[in-house]
Amino acid sequence: MTKRTGTATAPAPTTLTTQALNRAFLDRQLLLRRSRMPAADAVEYLVGIHAQVPKVPYYALWARLADFRPEELSDLLTSRRTVRMALQRSTLHLVTARDCLSLRPLLQEMQERRFRGTFGKRIEGVDMARLGEVSRTLVEERPLMFNDLGKALAELWPDRDPLALSMAARTVLPLVQVTPRALWGQSGLARHTTVQQWLGQEPEEPTAEGLERMLLRYLAAFGPASVRDIQVWSGLTRLREVVDRIRPRLRTFRDEHGVELYDVPDGPLPDPETPAPVRFLPEFDNLFLSHQDRSRVIENRFRDRTWKGNQAFSVFLADGFIRGIWRVEQARAGAAATLVVEPFERLSRAECSEIETEGARLLDFAAPAAPHDLRIAES
Repeated sequence: MTKRTGTATAPAPTTLTTQALNRAFLDRQLLLRRSRMPAADAVEYLVGIHAQVPKVPYYALWARLADFRPEELSDLLTSRRTVRMALQRSTLHLVTARDCLSLRPLLQEMQERRFRGTFGKRIEGVDMARLGEVSRTLVEERPLMFNDLGKALAELWPDRDPLALSMAARTVLPLVQVTPRALWGQSGLARHTTVQQWLGQEPEEPTAEGLERMLLRYLAAFGPASVRDIQVWSGLTRLREVVDRIRPRLRTFRDEHGVELYDVPDGPLPDPETPAPVRFLPEFDNLFLSHQDRSRVIENRFRDRTWKGNQAFSVFLADGFIRGIWRVEQARAGAAATLVVEPFERLSRAECSEIETEGARLLDFAAPAAPHDLRIAES
């Protein structure tokens, strides 16, 4: 597991305020100051990056790493040192090859449970072992989109929904998306093959020790956190007994509502008044998908403004909390690019100045060859 040097701290209080949890979380998420660790180390330290949208990991790393170049992540994907696959919460994540092999088996039970809840009735009576064997042959012969895989499987199970059949294959088999999908500046269809075919290695056998290590890594990058927080992040259930097993190795706190929180012994707890810089984060960033109680990063009155239907918006942090959304408007590649910032409430003059500075950096990253403009909308 990749380790990082944290901020030296004084002895922690028994109760952690929302402000204290915010600064601890930002520090561990590399958002109090940009880190100089390599991109592969950051991906592993963060226990993966949500990647449902192909460009999200690039913006997530840009916000966290000093001098990050998108080519660095593209190189990791083409060299197969990182992969994209369904992991936590059965959603697409970018992880290192090593974590792909270790984490996917630990999350198998969750994948099966979520599949049954969504598609179970549509494939009753299907021999899942046979479906897995057929699917493996198909995707290892050539990587396939789920639509094509479902149609091929429907030739054997014509009375079944092709989408349900392809999702069953993703559940039974550890499948990865192959390049050129998700390479910076390129396009590619979402085609899949097996981990074994892509990496030339078999996934590890799941063990109790492996599950405990995963929880400790979560706490190092996302803690302090409750059992419910861990379950929301991972999608797993019944983790109380696992936390109880490792409890002697943990620090414990309470939040302002009395909820018990767990933490690794060396997890940094910065001064709650530590300045927090403006940061622009992509949609679906793990910062706001990894806790049951999200008040450490966003006030409850603003939560509904970060989503519309199934669409998540890119957000920005000011003074450590989500204070609005943003988007880059560009008619075509090379055309003028405008960063539109929409605050949830009126910003101070100092915050606007910091947004302009950080926004200019964002535009240099997102549209380096285009003329730039920035507009802060009225709140």
